[in-house]
Amino acid sequence: MSGSEGPSISKPVSKSYWKGKGRATANDFDDLSPIITYRHLLSSNLGVRDPLRVIALCDSDAFYAACEQIRLGIDPALPLVVLQWDSLIAVNYPARKFGISRMDKVRDAKKRCPNLVVVHVATYREGEAEPGYWENPDTRTHKVSLDHYRRESMKIIQLFKEGLPTGEVEKASIDEAFIDFTRPVREEILKRYPYLATVPPDAPNGLDSPLPPPPPISWEGRGTIVPVHPAKGQSTDNEGGALPPAQHEGQSSMSDHEGDEDDHAVEEDDEQTTWHDVALSIAAELMMKIREDIRAKLGYTTSAGLARNKFLAKLTASYKKPMNQTILRNAAIPNYLRPMAFQKIRFLGGKLGKALAEEYDVSTVGDLLTISLEEMQRKFGEESIWVYEILRGIDRTEVKEKSAVNKSMLASKNLPQPITKATEGYHWIRVLAAELALRLNEARDNNPALWPKTIVLHIRQGYDTFRSKQTPFPFTKNITVDVIASFGDKLWKELVGTGDSVPFKITNVQLSFSGIGVMEVGQRTIEGFLTTRSASDDQQPSALASSHTVKPPSKRSRSPSPFNARPSNGAKARKRSDDDRPAGNPTAAERDHTPSNSSKPPTRDQRYSFICDKCHKRIWLENAPFAALSGSDAAGDAGAGSDGDDAIRDDALAALRLEHADFHFAQELAAVGDDDAPKRIIRPADKPSSATSKKRKKKPADEGIAKFFQKR
Repeated sequence: MSGSEGPSISKPVSKSYWKGKGRATANDFDDLSPIITYRHLLSSNLGVRDPLRVIALCDSDAFYAACEQIRLGIDPALPLVVLQWDSLIAVNYPARKFGISRMDKVRDAKKRCPNLVVVHVATYREGEAEPGYWENPDTRTHKVSLDHYRRESMKIIQLFKEGLPTGEVEKASIDEAFIDFTRPVREEILKRYPYLATVPPDAPNGLDSPLPPPPPISWEGRGTIVPVHPAKGQSTDNEGGALPPAQHEGQSSMSDHEGDEDDHAVEEDDEQTTWHDVALSIAAELMMKIREDIRAKLGYTTSAGLARNKFLAKLTASYKKPMNQTILRNAAIPNYLRPMAFQKIRFLGGKLGKALAEEYDVSTVGDLLTISLEEMQRKFGEESIWVYEILRGIDRTEVKEKSAVNKSMLASKNLPQPITKATEGYHWIRVLAAELALRLNEARDNNPALWPKTIVLHIRQGYDTFRSKQTPFPFTKNITVDVIASFGDKLWKELVGTGDSVPFKITNVQLSFSGIGVMEVGQRTIEGFLTTRSASDDQQPSALASSHTVKPPSKRSRSPSPFNARPSNGAKARKRSDDDRPAGNPTAAERDHTPSNSSKPPTRDQRYSFICDKCHKRIWLENAPFAALSGSDAAGDAGAGSDGDDAIRDDALAALRLEHADFHFAQELAAVGDDDAPKRIIRPADKPSSATSKKRKKKPADEGIAKFFQKR
């Protein structure tokens, strides 16, 4: 945001806040006390520029371990670790008191804590549709499953949304979520202090007048408050949330604070209280209630950090754990960041952080504050402005709710023993297919219309780049392991082959769905519109009976796309008039639905047809159902459909009317033109009919020399 986007000179009250990137100066932390006006409070679209913005990061405590503890009904006071092959991926807090970390081997952990509970994660194995907790799972035959943790994570996210309907929730990872409290906090401020909803008549600058002084705040019961002036010798380096996730799970760096009371209270008097502090206190109340709901309903404890942006909320969430929340006021930001090792900040711990440390011989955030923006950009490019701002606690990242529909799903396996024979790959195809089937079916529980358009197989040999093959994945109502594996096997044969003549060592196999989208409504319910008819369909008992069976096609079908409700001009099977069907010759479907003790054939439901105004024929939708028959087993199914089915039928009929009208229009166009020119046949048959041949005018035969130039 450039300086020209700020307010005019007549609005000096917001000048300190509307500072753009181009105007950043060497003054550290000069945006911590913006003057908040009525316009700020009453506006609802300021986004990241909102001086009342409050963001929280809520983190589940030792999430994987908590999931297993609740699943097994184990006392949460017992030490527990979660094992994946030979590595610990989660350590609960009782186990951390024994000095156990995620860097330990399980045998060493048991030496430190003989009564340690060890749970191996669930795994897939061939022949099983779902993962299980098997005894002694083998990485050579099994694949790790995190599905249980994923499901529990979604339950927590749902409670966030239910507890904060007007807020914004962004899932950051399987055990973390960002929450934007700005809108619900603004609503609560106006509810608690209704006098702020109206600008006083004597306000000097109207809407741009500053709000009156805020009321006193009681921080009791709202969590831990980061002190503005830390006690002498107290360092935020070991308290900040910049520690990598591995250290969060593997060590209790917050143990020094676990016995403290919430006495990191505001040591200063209320003269330093701001309206942003009021917003933080209200958000802390809401966050406390949501966290308590999660504990009461699901059994999980959580920790949270509240601050003015995502970066600071992430840091603050780990200030005091477990089962706590920490509030970082704007006034406490400078002393909180300055002593922190900057390489522990996310994205500054890799090559960039090492380059900064070597270039300037620095180690803390405070050391880097002496580097000007111009100097930093000269050394590391224009984009390094984000480093300059992060060091000063500035983050303009929005909290955005992610789509509930993932565009892709991936199942992957790093092979401890490379595949050297083509036949060895089918085992892993079925294992990966089981994971995809489970995940897609679970997603369909919430959205039955989900459908992946493509299935992709990736393989890698050593450190080489991936090779892949893909094929369309037709709509299938019942997704099973066999269905997915049949496509995976086909792709495997195309990618690897069937023989073992060519040497290879495949070290990674991935099977994935891509292009996951939502089907049209008609594809969900009236499945007859999805079937591809062939010449042998009349001999089949019912087109619908086999609509769920999917076989991998050897070639792409030329049938209409399942997304296209409108049939092609040549698809005669899509519609059929009464006159087209010989009398006394019922279709296979009619024969199947005709009771054996009935001499009168059933009638089809006329709601699935229309009468053409031009040809006066009744045009039917393909696989139109039969009308309800009293005493018939199908009577309950052939009655009035749901509102969704009626809408689907109407859409299909509209498409059929349009196609039929196009046919008549084409015939009319063919009839217009030179009488001597032969009429165009819009729908050519294999042989011209005799009637058509008779109607053609015979041209007189050329005589003389003209016959030698006759067009042959």
